[in-house]
Amino acid sequence: MAEARTRRRGGGGAARRAERTAVKIECAKFITRNIPNLEILNEEAMEIIEYNAETVLEEIGVNFVENPAALERWKEAGADVDGERVRIPRGLARELCKTAPSSFTQHARNPERNVEIGGKNMVLAPVYGPPFVRDADGGRRYATIEDFRNFVRLGYMSKWLHHSGGTVCEPTDVPVNKRHLDMLHAHMTLSDKPFMGSVTAPERAQDSVDMCGILFGKEFVQQNTVMTSLININSPMQFDDVMMGALEVFAANNQASIISPFIVGGAMAPVSVAGTLTQVLAEVLAGVAYSQLIRKGAPVIAGTFVSSIDMNSGAPTFGTPEAANVTYGAGQLFRRLGLPYRSAGSFNGSKLPDAQAAYETANSLNTGLLSGVNFMLHSAGWLEGGLVASFEKFVMDADQLGVLHGIAKGVEVDVNGQAMDAIREVGPGGHYLGCDHTQKNFKSAFWRSELLDYKPFETWEEEGARDTQALATEKVKKMLADYQEPALDPGIAEGLKDYIAEKKASMPDAFT
Repeated sequence: MAEARTRRRGGGGAARRAERTAVKIECAKFITRNIPNLEILNEEAMEIIEYNAETVLEEIGVNFVENPAALERWKEAGADVDGERVRIPRGLARELCKTAPSSFTQHARNPERNVEIGGKNMVLAPVYGPPFVRDADGGRRYATIEDFRNFVRLGYMSKWLHHSGGTVCEPTDVPVNKRHLDMLHAHMTLSDKPFMGSVTAPERAQDSVDMCGILFGKEFVQQNTVMTSLININSPMQFDDVMMGALEVFAANNQASIISPFIVGGAMAPVSVAGTLTQVLAEVLAGVAYSQLIRKGAPVIAGTFVSSIDMNSGAPTFGTPEAANVTYGAGQLFRRLGLPYRSAGSFNGSKLPDAQAAYETANSLNTGLLSGVNFMLHSAGWLEGGLVASFEKFVMDADQLGVLHGIAKGVEVDVNGQAMDAIREVGPGGHYLGCDHTQKNFKSAFWRSELLDYKPFETWEEEGARDTQALATEKVKKMLADYQEPALDPGIAEGLKDYIAEKKASMPDAFT
């Protein structure tokens, strides 16, 4: 009997050790702010910008390029259409925008990962679009589909990221006309977080809807939002047929579109903050209004991508005060429209995940939090002005996103937050390390980085004097080694494979 008891105790200890060392995949809930937004525009400034934006739409107009159906829709809605130029009477676009929801749920295949986009919430998604990737071992290179899959795996393993994103990098080893199928498949199978659809052609947007029909069920997709998509406006004031064609597909199928001007101040918009905000608001009003012409109530996110320009080299610059002021101001204007807001990210122009990257990224991330952003694309992995998705930068950013969660909590002033018992217990000249309040709260009182080094100098030196990039390289390798694919119904998995195989077989490869 004694021997049996000993074995049971040993087994219990082994089980506890296994539990402590087991890989835990945590995912924080999307941020809900308990802090105020930073508002830099007074009432007069907002009224001036709003009036000027409607003047732009009425007198100058916007172009809908190579899209006769869009021109006809605008004409029926009451706009003045001259060739491809659409002039929208004052008040019409704003009235059409009223049917867009102020918030909506994006469903994930794991309901615990659903996100609420709008209101006081902020959803964080990774970098989008770079053709290149970088890591410490391989340097800068063209992205492959395996790079893409590894980024999706890292996003799934990253606690503070709420969203799997979309084109985390552009896999150049897969034909252009087929790569969207592989990217969507990666998001759907390697992660159970929400994801984005393809927008590079209307038929690829339709593939996104059809694949979601397999994953979620066709009826569920028509009744619920399961995708977001990035619809960029060709600033200044031009809406091309590719982006609008994708928008039409997503809106018609009740899927969300981020309608986002692409602003490089001094190139695609005026150099002044108020002038840029005027153009941004005009473009967003026209884009959101058009989505509602497709389907009243279609979910949309009002967005803006903002950078300034180096007037010496022409290169875009990031983390600047001017970009911050546009981001703050756009948040105020979009909230007055009652629309969810997308902006900011881990923006920087650095070639490496170095001090420049960190400074510019921190400026941009904090601006996004304080400006009231509801959906932050590019929140992890961005490097070199968006040309590169960096593996080290991805995990560095993903770690620091925890800081945004902490700041957004605000200050608790309940009994525990006031800590009066602790102050009484310690008294003058004491310390709080062993007091009851500290013991009860020490596990959750402070945010802790899972990457940065706070060890004494001697320990740090003995361990190789590693800088942050070296620590991040090690972190990437560990996360990918620990990755565990989330379970998926075998019938759904087979259905996705069959759909992709049939679509790929239906067309020849195209690399342009």
